[in-house]
Amino acid sequence: MNNMNKCILSVSLVLWSLTAFGAETDIEALKADMAFFTDASCIRLKTSVKSKDLGRFKSKLLKQVAGEMLKGKYDRTYRAASYEAYPSTRELGKVLKLGHGFSRYENITGIYLEAGKNVVFVGDAGDKKLSLLIPEWMRKPPKGYNPWKDRGGWGLKRQQIELKTGLNVINVEKASNAYVSYFDDDAAKAPKAIVHFATGKVNGFFDIARHTDKDWDRLLDNAVSPIMDARGKHIQVAYPVEWFKVYTRGKGVKLINNYDVMLNHHYTLLGLVKYKKVPKNRILARVNFHYYMFRDRDGMAYLGNKGTMRMVADPGVVIVGDPCWGFCHEVGHALQLRQITWGGMTEVSNNILTLYTCIKMGNASRLKRSRKYAAARKNIIDANPKKSYLAVGDVFQRLVPFWQLHLYFSRNGKPDFYADVMEQMRLGEDAGRGNDSIRNQFEFVKISCDVAKLDLTDFFDKWGFFWVGELKLKDYRNYDFKITQKMIDDTKSYIARKKYKKATTDITLIED
Repeated sequence: MNNMNKCILSVSLVLWSLTAFGAETDIEALKADMAFFTDASCIRLKTSVKSKDLGRFKSKLLKQVAGEMLKGKYDRTYRAASYEAYPSTRELGKVLKLGHGFSRYENITGIYLEAGKNVVFVGDAGDKKLSLLIPEWMRKPPKGYNPWKDRGGWGLKRQQIELKTGLNVINVEKASNAYVSYFDDDAAKAPKAIVHFATGKVNGFFDIARHTDKDWDRLLDNAVSPIMDARGKHIQVAYPVEWFKVYTRGKGVKLINNYDVMLNHHYTLLGLVKYKKVPKNRILARVNFHYYMFRDRDGMAYLGNKGTMRMVADPGVVIVGDPCWGFCHEVGHALQLRQITWGGMTEVSNNILTLYTCIKMGNASRLKRSRKYAAARKNIIDANPKKSYLAVGDVFQRLVPFWQLHLYFSRNGKPDFYADVMEQMRLGEDAGRGNDSIRNQFEFVKISCDVAKLDLTDFFDKWGFFWVGELKLKDYRNYDFKITQKMIDDTKSYIARKKYKKATTDITLIED
């Protein structure tokens, strides 16, 4: 019998839930019985403790824990596990110039905590801060409310409980899967933290690094929570068990691998693969019951109904057409750098990544299919009077010049063009924010020429990057750009001093 089978069969052995816990004597009994264990985590008995010593235990809970340990039947896969620190938003910000797009629920425990009192023991992790996250994955709008008008919003609600070394008696408000929040500014050097759930139920979770499709199906069939957690190298998902059973039975490995592949394409264009900066942190995709699809500070959220769940839980569907575009687009928002997201670029810079990955997954170019090249040339390059690419309302037309750079350099010996541009951006600082964010446009022009070792001023001029004047636009907030001749002159002078050769091709004519 393999470890997974042992784990599933052992679920029924330890399903304690303290319904009347709270008397001072019970807490004192637990504290007293901790002396039978080697440390504050209570995951191992002292070698001197034998079956005959069970009668000396004062608490029923730890007596039962000890009894199962002495029989060699106690679950150490999920119930008593150690957890690694993940890079904090501060650390991610220093390395990637990104921070808030990654999962807050990295350390999946595989434990389902029921509402009420629960007992958790924590080993000594020095001065590191740990907490327990209990999210309301299945939260639905109140009856009588339109889902998108829920006064509680669409966001993920959660209970967060600070954990301290030793005994933690916690009050769970709403039953759910549990996660250990352990993030650090120097995660690589942080010690592992042992967290022991003496109460709660084992739900398990799928890990592509150690599980198979048989394990996947077994986890679904034995789930005690309505939500199953699964993780790959880059992705973490939390979708309803009921829809996994419909769309993913026997295909868990393929689903998680497909997500990982898409994210790896994003990381490739971002230069994180080339420069060995792919984060340990994962992107989270979860269910919601308010809106079709959106991205917030907790990751991607997909509506928990038949149609949307098929788009994200069927491995053959998630990588094609609109499902592929939707995931890649929302993830693109989580990964877009500020330096290439000046006002007017919020729905553009993310789609450089989206288009790249969707094409890599075998999909047709959305720009080509929707004839955006001709429309962009007509509305920007051929416009009279001349205008900036930012002046067109269609964000796909704004995308055209940025994608043309990728096409040209991919065909002319520089497939890492954007990887190198993004790395140069990460190594520098953004040139301005708000109404000054337009200064990043000129930094992008200079970096592009430096990476390409070409004078690209003709290309950028045609697309209106050197347009002078006042430009007002709305892009999730109002922007009032004042683009001066000095900005253009300074940029062109910088490039001229490099004495780069001009491109021999009119890049504005390139298409997929």
